[in-house]
This record gives sequence, C-alpha cells and structure tokens, in this order.
Amino acid sequence: MPRFLGNIEAKIDNKGRIFFPAVFRRELLAAAEERIVLRKDVFQPCLVVYPESVWNEQMDFLRSRLNRWNAQHQQIFRQFVSDVERMDFDSNGRILIPKRYLQIASISTSVRCIGMGDTIELWSATATEKPFMEGTAFSAALEELLGTATPETPLI
Repeated sequence: MPRFLGNIEAKIDNKGRIFFPAVFRRELLAAAEERIVLRKDVFQPCLVVYPESVWNEQMDFLRSRLNRWNAQHQQIFRQFVSDVERMDFDSNGRILIPKRYLQIASISTSVRCIGMGDTIELWSATATEKPFMEGTAFSAALEELLGTATPETPLI
C-alpha cells in the first residue's frame, strides 16, 4: 500500500491539468496502482485523491456499515459515491481535474498536494498559507490524544 508523505505545490494549466508530483507518482507505481479516484472531502474544502485500491476499500467499509434496506443509509452511500471521478495519468504524468472540482475547492492557478498516508489532498495553495492548527493547539490536541503511553501505545 502506498504511503504518501509531503507537502508539494503544483501549477494548474488553463485546461485544469496538473503535473502530479513525481514522488507521489512513484509511490503509486511501486504499489502497482494505475488508476486514481478523485472526490470532494467530506469535511474540508479540498479534494481527495485515492489510489483505486484504497477507494475500493473505503467503499467496501462504508457499505459494510450501512443497510441497503434503510433509506437514510442508501442516501448516505449514494452521496458518498455519486460525485467521484476515476482518473488516469496522461503520458506526461498529468491529471485533468474537472472544472466543477476546481470550483468546489477554490483552486485556481496552483494547488498544494498534501500526502495523508494512503490518500493525497489537493488544496488551493492560498488556503494552505496558514497552518491548519495553531502550534499550541496542535501540541495540546496531540497530548490529549496520545499523552498517556501504555505498552500497547508506545511513545513516538
């Protein structure tokens, strides 16, 4: 499974294509991932790129938690899968991001590609000029989450 790490800026051309960062393309190739899936993030104003195998795992997991015979569950699943794009890289390592997705994430001329482990987030470069969390709030949140180390949860 690929592990995407890093924070890389890329330019968008007039057609909405970006050169996908080489470090991320190499991770995809090493994991034998040929296709990616793009969708709007559920919580944040960014786009999420899933390797196809990771997307399939997410869909399977969500489907396993939902009842097909429950109308609300069907609406949740429909909303999750209805507005995705399967994408392939062109011969130059670019992907074409549909204009509606660029508008949803307020991306215009440059995009910030942030590795999130098994996915990659695409943010408007201007939206990432400030940290996502202020330093002391981040350290306090980490301490609250991980502050009590046990043999099962070793210190980093």
